[in-house]
Amino acid sequence: MIELEGVPELIDPVMVAAFEGWNDAGDAASTAVAHLEREWKGEVFAALDAEDYYDFQVNRPTVWIDAGVRKITWPTTRLSVVRVGGEKPRDLVLVRGIEPSMRWRSFCNELLGFAHELGVELVVILGALLGDTPHTRPVPISGTTSDADLAQRMDLEETKYEGPTGIVGVLQEACTHAGVPAVSLWAAVPHYVSQPPNPKATLALLNRLEDLIDVRIPLGELPEDARAWQVGVDQLAAEDSEVAEYVQTLEEARDTAELPEASGEAIAREFERYLRRRDGGGPPGPGERTRPPKPPKPTGESAGESADDDSPEE
Repeated sequence: MIELEGVPELIDPVMVAAFEGWNDAGDAASTAVAHLEREWKGEVFAALDAEDYYDFQVNRPTVWIDAGVRKITWPTTRLSVVRVGGEKPRDLVLVRGIEPSMRWRSFCNELLGFAHELGVELVVILGALLGDTPHTRPVPISGTTSDADLAQRMDLEETKYEGPTGIVGVLQEACTHAGVPAVSLWAAVPHYVSQPPNPKATLALLNRLEDLIDVRIPLGELPEDARAWQVGVDQLAAEDSEVAEYVQTLEEARDTAELPEASGEAIAREFERYLRRRDGGGPPGPGERTRPPKPPKPTGESAGESADDDSPEE
């Protein structure tokens, strides 16, 4: 049963979801949603019943002590609501949890039930995969959808991926069949430095989300964390000549592949973001925006995905 008591009527709500596990290389996606919850002080209003969807031998509960009393936190998926202020306020329904162990169709139907009751207009699912991408270059972000019209309107790629999928792909297809517009944003994480956290990938996802849904996201310490992360990886790579040579090879391949794609439009997009943050203003209206170019597709392997796939795993 869906209980929504205490949730106010929402303004132009967008659901943003991320799940730990197979689709969350470097914890980049789940950390992005956690950042939104923290910066906007999201309040949890619902949680899925953990016993319906999780194998506790795979995702174990944790025990903690509160004022001398032992308590257990069960792995699950929780929903919170945050309001983004500005000239045109809107609400975000944040979904953060763990990829379920079982009953994926019921899991997706329950989330779609919340989306329907809350009047969600768009579902954005964040994911991260391992790829042959150098840590020294901007993080590739791919936006995909199963809806051809939505792909054209929002400058996304229509997914053509075939192969094993995770909860991100299943939820996106469930949204499509339910008539709910849905988009997946994927960050490519260097496979040679895949351990979490990866603040650079998290920052790239949030920047792309900001462009997609026309909200200004407070980034807090993320830019500084991303710079520190890159410096740290630079130092580690410098200590190993084979790694350093491999990174240089990836850089050359990336630069060669992207050279024909360089455009004034891409530069204008970054300059627009810089001006918005310098002036402290909100995002421009739809008629004022520079339409962002399609991001490059990440390559490499992520949890069994082949580098030859047409699009990121969903």
